[in-house]
Amino acid sequence: MHDPHSSHLEAAYRILRYLKSSPGRGILFLKNSHLTVEAYTDADWAGCPDDRRSTSGYCTFVGGNLVTWRSKKQMVVARSSAEAEFRSVAHGICELLRLQGLLADLNFPVQSPMKLFCDSKSAISIAHNPVQHDRTKHVEIDRHFIKEKLEQGVIIMHFISSEAQLADVFTKSLGGKLFCPIVSMLGMIDIHAPT
Repeated sequence: MHDPHSSHLEAAYRILRYLKSSPGRGILFLKNSHLTVEAYTDADWAGCPDDRRSTSGYCTFVGGNLVTWRSKKQMVVARSSAEAEFRSVAHGICELLRLQGLLADLNFPVQSPMKLFCDSKSAISIAHNPVQHDRTKHVEIDRHFIKEKLEQGVIIMHFISSEAQLADVFTKSLGGKLFCPIVSMLGMIDIHAPT
């Protein structure tokens, strides 16, 4: 915003063209028989060419319906892709805990452990490993926070392949072949499309 260039204007035009071409798109909420709470987290390691900070992204589902999503540049430069993913997992867990509290306030307490899906085996390994490693000291607070929630049984972490990672759409620029199926899996439909 402080130093706009023609590439920024072209990006804004691209977004406007997308919005103009899809006036009937929206998120469909379906009534399901369960209130399973799930989150998908992802990170784009060193994705910003200016300062090499990573972008964290997550989306959460309640009862199979998309309810929250976020994409945000991380505050510090991650020294590895595992660190970037790990920070993203911490953000996702915070959002799951916020949703758990909100559902409890609405008299819909979450009975089963909430699921968190991550496409980084390294981040999952760090979360489950109780041994302190020198290489994870800089994410020690996040590591203890995540480990505590796993041990309490509040969260269950699952590995998901990168192809099925729904949070990719919030952290990376995807081509149409990857973008359209992910947006569909997020629950976005076009009311003008033939059925």
